[in-house]
This record gives sequence, structure tokens and C-alpha cells, in this order.
Amino acid sequence: MTTMTRHQQKDIKLIGKFVEVYCTGTHGRVEREAVILPETLGSRTLCPECAAFLTYAVTRRLKCPLEGEKPTCKHCRTHCYAKQQLAKVKEIMAYSGRTLIMRGRLDYLWHYFF
Repeated sequence: MTTMTRHQQKDIKLIGKFVEVYCTGTHGRVEREAVILPETLGSRTLCPECAAFLTYAVTRRLKCPLEGEKPTCKHCRTHCYAKQQLAKVKEIMAYSGRTLIMRGRLDYLWHYFF
């Protein structure tokens, strides 16, 4: 197994946080389980639907062919996600970005606009 780059670790932690915020805000009181992120990135508590999406997103991020020149996903010329999953990640990012900014997490403002 190869080790992850710092950029991959940052992206995986960020998508994990965004999916967790989205899951908590939109899926209410659904039964949740812990999803372990790779290496030492911790875990997230998610419903089965969001857990499946996060697993998909992490897998796609680790297999990104543009690692050396990786732009942010919204500016990428080659999307790693299938069309349905791309729509889902846009929905998750929009919801979670607004929610975290409203909670005072202004450090996510940079990621939200760039």
C-alpha cells in the first residue's frame, strides 16, 4: 500500500467533514455507523447512504490521475466522479459549505470560493 500525500490527506479529511455535516443536517435521526478513513485520518459517523458515498469519494480521490498538478475538483478538466456522484458531491459541498460558514468556520470560505 502506498502512503498518501499531504494533499490527498487534506482532501479526504475535508470531504469526510463535509459529508458528515451534510448527513447530520439532511438525514436527521437515521441510524448511523462509524466509517474509518484511511491511514490515521480518523473516522466519521454516517448513515449507510452517506457512508457508501464517502467510500466512493475516498477511492476516487486516491486514484486521481492528476496528482502532480491537481487543481480543486470544481476546476479540474477530468472529473473522477460519475455524473450521478458528481451531482451528489456538488449538493454536499454547497450544503456543508454554507452550513460551516454560518457556524463561524471562516477557514472553509477559501475552499468554498476557490
